[in-house]
Amino acid sequence: MLEKKELLELSVKANAIRRHIIDMVYNAGSGHPGGSLSATDILVALYFKIMRYDPKNPKWEDRDRFVLSKGHAAPALYAVLAELGVFPVEELLTLRKVGSRLQGHPDMRKLPGIEASTGSLGQGLSIANGMALAAKLDRKLYNVYVMLGDGEVQEGQIWEAAMFASHYKLDNLIAFLDRNKLQIDGETEQVMSIEPISEKWRAFGWEVKEINGHDFDDIIDAVEWAKGVKGKPAMIIAHTIKGKGVSFMEGSVHFHGKPPNDEEYRIAINELEEERKRLMEELSSLGGAE
Repeated sequence: MLEKKELLELSVKANAIRRHIIDMVYNAGSGHPGGSLSATDILVALYFKIMRYDPKNPKWEDRDRFVLSKGHAAPALYAVLAELGVFPVEELLTLRKVGSRLQGHPDMRKLPGIEASTGSLGQGLSIANGMALAAKLDRKLYNVYVMLGDGEVQEGQIWEAAMFASHYKLDNLIAFLDRNKLQIDGETEQVMSIEPISEKWRAFGWEVKEINGHDFDDIIDAVEWAKGVKGKPAMIIAHTIKGKGVSFMEGSVHFHGKPPNDEEYRIAINELEEERKRLMEELSSLGGAE
């Protein structure tokens, strides 16, 4: 379990990432805030606590890899990479602008820190499989992490990739399912039911664990569990809230792919600022704020 100070520091970082997401999508006039916000805490835990990663050398051969298969959540990944110092924070506001390196979906040819060009849903797990198998063949010790959307697992290629990972015993592959229960057209269980999702992954030869995807202790403990799995890939089903951190976006399919208007932007930023102040006061009481 994390010390209180470390938990607060990660929470402050997640709050900053959420602020960036809202700023980016609002300034772009387009984008996907809902799924970016639901994925934020997992990305913060991975990049700021769990992964072997050097932001000054994003091509370091022995780094852990992360593939954002649900590529429309790119604002969250861009914000994390910028906060790490992979590229300037100021560049975040160029999201989706002509000539920007920050496209609507990640492009590994243009931006450092991006491991795979994603966006056509269903392909990221296959890419991650290739990375994990390469590590085995090259006798490398890095882990490969991949994040899937719960609407995305309606794609047939996901299940082909699931069979591949199990067949080749890719125990260096750790997948997260961002289970926010909403996709572009509505609730996953109404559009195309994916339940019983845990049993399906187990039937395909994976070890499975379900967690609260907004609890840093849960996330970190689950990764430690996954690292201990031998001879199988691991799936962490993270129960999350779409739009997490912004009251009127939480649990709303309306903000899957819609930016906030002027008034919504003001409300969102005010809420996030109030949360930042609360966290900083609590951190300061522990002697952890500057």
